Amino acid sequence: MSLFSFSAFSLSPRLSLIALLPSHFVDDATLSDIGFRIVSDIRLPRALVAALSGSALAAAGVIMQGITNNPLASPSVLGINAGAALGMAFVSTLAPWMGLFGTNTAALMGGGIVWAVVMLLGSSWRSGSDHSKLVLAGVAISALCAALTKAMVILEEDQATGVFIWLAGSFADARWPAWFHLWPWVLCGSIGAILISAKLNVLQLGDDYAINLGMSPTRYKIVGSVLVLVLVASVVSTAGSLGFVGLLVPHMARLLVGIDHRKLMPLSMLIGACLVVGADILSRAIVFPMETPAGALLALIGAPFFIYLVKRSS
Repeated sequence: MSLFSFSAFSLSPRLSLIALLPSHFVDDATLSDIGFRIVSDIRLPRALVAALSGSALAAAGVIMQGITNNPLASPSVLGINAGAALGMAFVSTLAPWMGLFGTNTAALMGGGIVWAVVMLLGSSWRSGSDHSKLVLAGVAISALCAALTKAMVILEEDQATGVFIWLAGSFADARWPAWFHLWPWVLCGSIGAILISAKLNVLQLGDDYAINLGMSPTRYKIVGSVLVLVLVASVVSTAGSLGFVGLLVPHMARLLVGIDHRKLMPLSMLIGACLVVGADILSRAIVFPMETPAGALLALIGAPFFIYLVKRSS
């Protein structure tokens, strides 16, 4: 099966068999039951998972740009997505026994290690750090993680197809178990993101100003980093790697409500949910009845925007 093509519908064997029968053998009640099953078992959980994923990634992007005071910061640019993907690939290929601890744990550990390394290399814990240094560190570590992930997949050819499909970022297999796995993590992370949104306003003024107001910048950077890891790891372990949502959405929201994070955070979460749901719908319509991964469409939108931001910042 091709990396960029999936079945448009994931019907159960019973529904697939009924769908192939001639119309005169299927009564209206059966057709109504098929439609209900498609909506309730396939379309609804898929849309809910996509909305939660977009909301979580957008909130993570707002937090990262707030704690680093860097407009280019996002989970995909600074390596958290790549680190979480590396952790998932490691569990799926070289150490499947670690799957007993949960896919979220693997993604959380991988993303956490990479994020700590990027922050240290970029000297982002220090006040007045160079923004370009942080971005360069994130791009370099992301490339390293991507190379290690591909190497693991090559070593384990039996798992290659499944891992590559997951790395592309798709909601084709999103069902109710994925929703129940995702929503508690996203709910906790989102509540935490809203609670620290006022503190992000203070961090935008600089570490020295925050200290003068009696706030510990390092403490809230650590809290923000933990929230980012929870949000991103839960999405990556459920839907795979979805890039550029955390970079694009906060800038869209700033055009509407300005830089106040108390307004920026909830609006970004709403826009992120709509963006990812729209990308998922479009992914099923481009080459119907085949399916393009939503992650590929988001990358096509986000990559030019990232180049624009780099050019404007320089």
